[in-house]
Amino acid sequence: MLHYEFPNEREGKMTTDNINKLSAIDLAAEIRAGVISPTEALEATLAHIDKTNPALNAFITVSEDRARQEAAAAEALLAKGDAVPPLLGVPYTVKDLVDTEGVRTTYASAVMEHNVPAKDAIVVARMKAAGAVLVGKVSTPEFGHKPMNESPLFGRTLNPWDLSRTSGGSSGGSAAALASGMAPLSIGTDAGGSIRIPAACCGVVGMKGTMGLVPHDTAPDGFGNFSNNGPMARTVADTALMLSVMAGPHPNDPHSHGLPRDDFCAAAEGAGDLSGVKIGWLSYMGNELVDAEIMSACIKRRNALVDRGAEIVEMNEPFENTEPYWLVITQSLWVARFEDKLAEFADRMTPTLLRGIEEGKTYSAVELQRAITFRTSLYRRIQSWFDRVDFLMMPTLSRTAIAADHDFYQPITIGNQTAGGIRQTWYPYTHPFNMTGHPAITVPCGIMADGLPAGMQIVGPMMADAEIIRLAAMVEQAYSWAQKWPPAIFGPT
Repeated sequence: MLHYEFPNEREGKMTTDNINKLSAIDLAAEIRAGVISPTEALEATLAHIDKTNPALNAFITVSEDRARQEAAAAEALLAKGDAVPPLLGVPYTVKDLVDTEGVRTTYASAVMEHNVPAKDAIVVARMKAAGAVLVGKVSTPEFGHKPMNESPLFGRTLNPWDLSRTSGGSSGGSAAALASGMAPLSIGTDAGGSIRIPAACCGVVGMKGTMGLVPHDTAPDGFGNFSNNGPMARTVADTALMLSVMAGPHPNDPHSHGLPRDDFCAAAEGAGDLSGVKIGWLSYMGNELVDAEIMSACIKRRNALVDRGAEIVEMNEPFENTEPYWLVITQSLWVARFEDKLAEFADRMTPTLLRGIEEGKTYSAVELQRAITFRTSLYRRIQSWFDRVDFLMMPTLSRTAIAADHDFYQPITIGNQTAGGIRQTWYPYTHPFNMTGHPAITVPCGIMADGLPAGMQIVGPMMADAEIIRLAAMVEQAYSWAQKWPPAIFGPT
């Protein structure tokens, strides 16, 4: 478990910057020990948000009133001297696609601009029960529809490592807030890579669990859903602790029933060796280009697991890009959700979302059913891989964060080569596992020559969430990332 010691910590005093650089686990420990009060932790966070957010535009709403109420409640609980919940007094943020009682939840859309939910989503309620303090709602593209954080209501969210690059999406506000120290934890959502893409862009950890492990009680299609609520943090241990709070069945999510609850925190210790463990390595998943520097960094981090006894199995077999099928399902849902809103709101909606809705109108019921049956065949194919190997590893993205103002419909470049469309070539490694429901986690694998971080993804069989956390922890132990901070925010380190 990572721990950070600062020069004046021994004196029982910490500066605002030092508080904001603590992991959630360490901050919770300092609060329990009485070194830092929940109110002190909150005020340090709010001060840092006030200082840092103008450059990044990560927050949609800073919930100061609710946060101060929750911090005061944490102090009262601490004063009783009883056992305290695991995240008592720890600040966190929530992507603005997730309902928060009394705090507006806009979905970054004019359609929901004035929406103030009457109750918390179950994952928010569980974080509150664990003592965490909600400091605000962070940005997303409109209804989370693309991998770049920008919306007509709130503008662009920028990458803390390079203000000319995107933070990624659609949980880009979460990732930017984490990477810049504006909170140690964030709830993201992921329907095609929306946790893992920004996590890789901003150099943080992001996890999409086995479908249903973290319940999604507001998904519009509970049975056909492949969108996930999930934890995002700067360390694997923080991610595991957050997952332990969020996971567990809920009556409103049909996928959540019957899934086992493993000890995710114990897994995050990264203990033991990997003798006899086979890891399937995928350089490509329907794409043809990967940045050579990212590939090299991933292989280097992969080899840390070889040093622990793992065997690498190359699995670069032909693979059909899944984007066309993902789009049929996703865009058909957009039509069902938003078509009746167009007459009133179209002139205030994102052009890329409007185009996606129009494309969704062109699909027939037969095409939709073909995409659904493809999803089943894809699941069975990937599940069969686990007859040969225990886990899968690959780059999270084919290159670092693209320009913040990149035209979504223009091809990206990888190295000096034109690669093709964003979904097909930048993140072909993420959306297949949304369609299949397999657990996936991304961990930082290094800083590239352009000064931006990159990530490596680990995927496991169904319900192997603890196991992929363990592998991620082993990678983190071999490559200490958590004390690296973006120079654009904190200056040279």
